[in-house]
Amino acid sequence: MKEGVVVKSTGSWYQVNLPDGKKHECRIMGKFRLNGKKLTNPVAVGDRVKIILEADDRGLIKEILPRQNYVVRQSPRKKHFLHLLASNIDQAVLFMTIVHPNLKQGFIDRFLLMVEPHNIPTTIVFNKADLYDEDALLAYEYLKAVYEAIGYTVLLTSAVTKQGIDELKIILKDKITLISGQSGVGKSTIANCLQPHLELRTEEISDYSGKGQHTTTFAEMHSLDFGGFVIDTPGIKTLAFTNLEPMDVVHNFRELFVLSKDCKFHDCTHRQEPKCAVKEALEEGAISDLRYTNYLKILQEVEEQNSWERHKDM
Repeated sequence: MKEGVVVKSTGSWYQVNLPDGKKHECRIMGKFRLNGKKLTNPVAVGDRVKIILEADDRGLIKEILPRQNYVVRQSPRKKHFLHLLASNIDQAVLFMTIVHPNLKQGFIDRFLLMVEPHNIPTTIVFNKADLYDEDALLAYEYLKAVYEAIGYTVLLTSAVTKQGIDELKIILKDKITLISGQSGVGKSTIANCLQPHLELRTEEISDYSGKGQHTTTFAEMHSLDFGGFVIDTPGIKTLAFTNLEPMDVVHNFRELFVLSKDCKFHDCTHRQEPKCAVKEALEEGAISDLRYTNYLKILQEVEEQNSWERHKDM
């Protein structure tokens, strides 16, 4: 058997890069699960795998080696399945924009909830700076302050003016980075700006809906001339969390988790409980009310989903 890294996933076939630089189209052999959960794609880009080569130079994936980490989301098509976005990454970069399409700030916190359980460092990139008016710049400065205060790196970029491109290169250099974002935020355009030979497909925002169009249809790892790799993923429209328990939400809003040690109850959900350190910090303006509001919304969604699942199984 030969050992390699999965660099492309198209759903039924996986491209595996071997140490000699050769790439082989591979199928999976057998069933793979993640902690007993059902997966729409059992093998992720970034996985280290063992393969057997067949006569036609194609291969069979026989084994997935232990993962350093992984990023998983609820499948957009199969509610009770999970979809692996990537594995064995050093960091993530989330692309957003204030305008064109308009900002959906709640998506930032949903994405961070997806990567936080695996302690994956994340940079939030606000793109299309060349389109920002004074109000948009004020919104950016506000969000930059909110997220930098809790330890995230925040960057402003533009493929048109090249603002922030050099800083982003420094962040990406010599790392394996998952790049993600909602459709239409310019993720592929910035990737092409960083590495012109990638020639990732880009599309304009729909004039009718004002929303982004999907351009990337599968995950793929690309090497960077200045060092490192990026794993490009399909644009995400929404993120839901049927795979989480309520306490997963409680423990993975990082600033709330830090404060929770001072709450009276160890299982405090930071809502109506007495002597809650998070509520006290909120009243004092020490934590973001925007983040807290998003936390409450996600927590309620997860509780309602879990309640429905229990009812269904009775």
